[in-house]
Amino acid sequence: MPANLVHVVEDDPAMRDSVAFLLDTSGFEVALYEAGTDLLDRLAAPAVGCVLTDIRMPGLDGLELLRHLRRAGHTLSVIMMTGHGDVPLAVEAMKLGACDFIEKPFDGDALLQALRAAMERGGPVAATDPVLRAFLRRVATLSERERQVLDQLVAGGTSKEIGRALDISPRTVEIYRAKLMAKTQAGCLQELVRWAVLAGLV
Repeated sequence: MPANLVHVVEDDPAMRDSVAFLLDTSGFEVALYEAGTDLLDRLAAPAVGCVLTDIRMPGLDGLELLRHLRRAGHTLSVIMMTGHGDVPLAVEAMKLGACDFIEKPFDGDALLQALRAAMERGGPVAATDPVLRAFLRRVATLSERERQVLDQLVAGGTSKEIGRALDISPRTVEIYRAKLMAKTQAGCLQELVRWAVLAGLV
């Protein structure tokens, strides 16, 4: 089996076909599964490639699939596809060993970049990774309030919820959010959450 194989687990047929077309035309080998149990039943040992799975599925969801894979001894890189507002689930997935997550609807180039990075690394980013260390140095420059907003964002809080928790207005939260995004050089919330989890900040 080729090393550039992507095991796609997605219960929505249209989404599954769309992802398969994108990956196929980009030079990846693709294996499609309607459910996590299908992947577990058909996955050979030792398995190659990486897994791209939806996090919310009927029956065995993405988190449970990841747990099953790790218990079975599979060390495949796993990328989670999450819906809007699934930040806490994505954080949990990364704590369980997923190497990345990508939020739907996603840009095709962003997905391809995530898959290539996962395959090159072969797993989660190491604590000694220079990019991760640089991120930690930037986090250290945050003010106390900016760090509080960062913690709340990574916990999945909305501007309204964060404002209530910190007793400030949602507009003020947005200002702090913009400042901390600039200071940490995170391109988007997804990137901020990913690095915060990998850095052990949550």
